[in-house]
Amino acid sequence: MKGVDFLKQPFSGLRRSDHLRTMAEEKLDLLVIGGGITGAGIALDARTRGLSVGLVEMQDFAAGTSSRSTKLVHGGLRYLKQLEIGLVAEVGKERAIVYENGPHVTTPEWMLLPVVEGGTFSKAGISLGLFVYDRLAGVKKEERRRMLNPTDTLEREPLLRKEGLKGAGLYVEYRTDDARLTLEVLKEAVERGALASNYAKAENLLYRDGKVIGAEVIDTLTGDSYRIHAKKVVNATGPWVDFLREKDGSKTGKTIQWSKGIHIVTDQKHFPLRHAVYFDAPDGRMVFAIPRDGKTYIGTTDTEYRGDPARPRMSGEDRDYLLEAVNGMFPSVRLTADQIESGWAGIRPLIREEGKPTTEISRKDEIFLSETGLITIAGGKLTGYRKMAQRVVDRVCAGLAEEGEGPFGPCVTERIPLSGGDVGGSDRFPAFVEEKVREGTELGLDEQESQRLVRRYGTNIDKVFGRIASQGKEAEAYGLPPSLYAVLLYAVEEEMAATPADFWVRRTGDLFFDIHRVKRWKDPVLDCMRDVCGWDEETCSRRRADLDLCIREATEFV
Repeated sequence: MKGVDFLKQPFSGLRRSDHLRTMAEEKLDLLVIGGGITGAGIALDARTRGLSVGLVEMQDFAAGTSSRSTKLVHGGLRYLKQLEIGLVAEVGKERAIVYENGPHVTTPEWMLLPVVEGGTFSKAGISLGLFVYDRLAGVKKEERRRMLNPTDTLEREPLLRKEGLKGAGLYVEYRTDDARLTLEVLKEAVERGALASNYAKAENLLYRDGKVIGAEVIDTLTGDSYRIHAKKVVNATGPWVDFLREKDGSKTGKTIQWSKGIHIVTDQKHFPLRHAVYFDAPDGRMVFAIPRDGKTYIGTTDTEYRGDPARPRMSGEDRDYLLEAVNGMFPSVRLTADQIESGWAGIRPLIREEGKPTTEISRKDEIFLSETGLITIAGGKLTGYRKMAQRVVDRVCAGLAEEGEGPFGPCVTERIPLSGGDVGGSDRFPAFVEEKVREGTELGLDEQESQRLVRRYGTNIDKVFGRIASQGKEAEAYGLPPSLYAVLLYAVEEEMAATPADFWVRRTGDLFFDIHRVKRWKDPVLDCMRDVCGWDEETCSRRRADLDLCIREATEFV
């Protein structure tokens, strides 16, 4: 392969074993178990304070909750109803920080909140709620709420039900790619010296004199075992935190309750939504419908879950609930089950509150400290990941200081651009996109694809464009379009994609938002990864079967 020397890239999928070996050879200040957004945030925060950091994730990064959300960095408007004032204030302000540090993975999106006769909210209630929300969250003036009459509401979104419509509130949410947000946080941590590996399962915790000192980690792709030692260990495993607490003998007091949410995706020709809408379902719960890249996605459900957290499935009951909600609020759409292209199910790890249904359980996070010294972070929201990380690393640094370590600096992540986000501030991002889209079209890309790639990769787009320019002949050998080949190489060589599922689900999001593209190109992508990664036929068969299972899970209901 010509071009980039992937063995020199700190986050190459071909250096996973190097990262694990280095972790095992050194005594780390901090071992983070869990590679979702919370673990990634902790790794970045700790590394920027000067700690030596290792992170292990038993699946792919963001494979759990952090790639299966509603894909909004939102301020938690619904939590005003539960009087979660502090939570709304914190995540509302964090939303703006996430956007400023990663404008390529976060996009402001005006959201309609219709007021309907007999609905959850009155017009006065929405107006007051949004007013309070703006003030609590520190929303900038140009993004503060507006109230619309029925005529203005239907002008913005003609598909809305006219009967009983009294108007709408209009406010700003921030749409994101949750998996890519996680990756960009983690890539920034690794660029700054953190070590990280996916498919690295913490099989057992290590102890000395009753205190946790690390973990025995199994590379699930090779079977190799590593003993990784660290002064502090953080359990940031999301839905799995209680499993690790059980291993530690510290699963006491509060525990985790799983809530399953699903989302469905349809083509805009079936649901030509112009505007993102947050609306009442028939049972009083709230549902989002959001246009994205020629598709419309709808979600979420919120039901208690007791199955396998690694592979939650969409059910026919879940699907029918969302179809009923859509067709009730958008009666002219008449969306049917056979018009659903794909979807996803995800698990929210909530801190159990006896007697409360999952819809009413707080989304606040909590830190648990066991007698062994294991630090567990549980609960929380995608939007609040940075503050959650700050609180955890504050606790880690305080513990190290008590043992004579340090000093370590304060949290500085509020002002650190994420990988791909260093464009000089969010206000400069549109000009950056315009310039880079022009470069992409000069390479032979059409404007739409160029725009999509620039917005996905931000300032890392030059690494993708460089591969398009230099490796077109190699793309031809696999029958792949040069842009897809370049994106694939970048995913393997600089984003630690280790399987085709990593690529199609979390590096591109195509499994959810362009399932036809996955089905069309899955075989040549597998062939390319086989050669780049040096797989034998048995490994190829396993990778193919895994991707086929992911496709079935994204397209079939149980």
